[in-house]
Amino acid sequence: MGRSRRYPSDMSDEEWAYVAPLLPPVPKDGRPESHDRRDIVDAILYVAHNGIVWRALPADFPPWKTVYGFFDRWKRKGVVIRVHDGLRDQLRQAEGRRPRPTAGVIDSQSVKGAQTVTHPSRGYDAGKKVNG
Repeated sequence: MGRSRRYPSDMSDEEWAYVAPLLPPVPKDGRPESHDRRDIVDAILYVAHNGIVWRALPADFPPWKTVYGFFDRWKRKGVVIRVHDGLRDQLRQAEGRRPRPTAGVIDSQSVKGAQTVTHPSRGYDAGKKVNG
C-alpha cells in the first residue's frame, strides 16, 4: 500500500477503479516498479491541480523524476488522451448527451487595431467596445 490520501487532488477509489485499467500493463522484463501506480497518478494530479513545477512535489509522493518519467512515457503512449476522452465521454453520457462533442468554442483576445488598418478589414468587438 502506498501513502495515505490527504490532498484534494487525490483520486477517490471510484476514480482509481476507472483509471487503473487504462494504464499500460506493468512490464514483465526489466526492473520491477518500486512505487504504487496510484501514488504516481495522484502526484501527477497534484502537479496539475496546484500548477507547481515537478521538483516541488511534496516528499510523501514518489521522487519527482520518477513521477515525471511515468507521465512522459504515458503521454507519449496516448494514455493521457485515452483517460481524458474516456472521462469526457462517460460524463457526457451521464448527462444524457452524445459521448463525443459535435461543436467547440474557441475564445480569442480582442486587440485594438492600428490606425493603418483599413476600415473594411477591421472587426468590432461590441462586448469590449474595441475596433480590431
